[in-house]
Amino acid sequence: MKRVEIAKSTFVDASFALKDNVYVVASVELGNTTIKSILTATDLIEGKTYFLDKTVELTTSIRPPKEDEDVFGKTVRGQPLSREAISEAVKNILIRSMTRARISVNELNFVVRSTGVVAGFETPEEVGEIIKALADGCLKVGIPPRKMTGAMRKVDLLESLQKYSFMDDITFDGAVAGVKCITPIVANEMEGELVLAGIKEGAKWTGVDFRNPCIGIDFGTTLAGRATNGEEPYANVIGSYCGLAGAIFDALAQPVADTALQLRDTPDPDVPESYVEDVMRLIKIKRVTSERRFGTVPVDPKGLKESGIILIGVDVGTNGSKLDELNKISAELLEEDRRKIHGLIDNVSSELVKRLIEISWDFGLKGAIGITGRGAITGAKPMMIKDKLGAHDLVFVDDGLARGAAVLARCLHSLGTPNSPLGGIKGGKCVMDMRRR
Repeated sequence: MKRVEIAKSTFVDASFALKDNVYVVASVELGNTTIKSILTATDLIEGKTYFLDKTVELTTSIRPPKEDEDVFGKTVRGQPLSREAISEAVKNILIRSMTRARISVNELNFVVRSTGVVAGFETPEEVGEIIKALADGCLKVGIPPRKMTGAMRKVDLLESLQKYSFMDDITFDGAVAGVKCITPIVANEMEGELVLAGIKEGAKWTGVDFRNPCIGIDFGTTLAGRATNGEEPYANVIGSYCGLAGAIFDALAQPVADTALQLRDTPDPDVPESYVEDVMRLIKIKRVTSERRFGTVPVDPKGLKESGIILIGVDVGTNGSKLDELNKISAELLEEDRRKIHGLIDNVSSELVKRLIEISWDFGLKGAIGITGRGAITGAKPMMIKDKLGAHDLVFVDDGLARGAAVLARCLHSLGTPNSPLGGIKGGKCVMDMRRR
């Protein structure tokens, strides 16, 4: 039986984090629209991840670079960023987040840093500079480097966690949630890896068996995600995603708000189909092959060709050159009712997801479908997407990136849960024995 389910955050308090079988991870995320500190606590017996705190702020709250600071990147909207400004913002948001959760640096087991800000870079490698800036902010809070890099030996873990680790039996070889590590082909490769892992974890809260083969996509401001096959013990990445996602809906929201996140009115879904068609005519969805940048995201065409991975991208014009034309379409609706702009966004989102998945199918990417990111899980979007995709195993997960950060931290230290595996194939058993061999 095909199932459609939505996984939502389950919050616990600080007392839960202090249990011996709980692994606490901070996910620090710098995106084009928001900067986040999300604190998770994973029960290492049942394999489920709970939330201690979510602190989310607009990226525009990061101070502008000072005159003596180097601007080494910018958001998709052109906001300049310096290493110093990012590190200050990370320090402040981490302090606020840990204060709200009532935990200290001592209670944190690990910190994972990730970014979706890739528009202002020329190569995937340059994104590493932002990751370093995020690390600077973590260090300013007092988080030691050993909590940002994987332990080499089981004895390096807390004594209370050692009994849950399989480091003596298997070594970490780069595979996360049962998927082989690949050479980066897009600038936000790490984001795609974490998102897929996070959707796998989130699906544990539902009745959907979201294991390989599967398709996991994040509709944040920019698009990220991966598709896998059914190889064991590790699946291969056979598909990837890049380009614009939430930025499209932000452009549609421009007549009334800076971003679609700021729309608070109830959507009116009764939008003339002609408006949806006008928007979709401007959106380009295609296989990316030789482009060095697509939808503002840097691509390595040589690495892409060598990998054989199907990369599917979304753009509006060329690297967002026609985003302004979306403003004009939604502005016409504003004259009728501002709630229709929100309704237009929901309609366009569901149609975009439908076409993106259909193109994925055309290229042979199959399996359960997992979706995360504000551009596809808010408002009426999940139900509209479900109706358009029909009978398929489909799961919607909030905070896929943060959940994936918790999964990565566990994989680094072989903190598996054989009774509730993330790896392996749908309907199959844990692949621990295959990994041992």
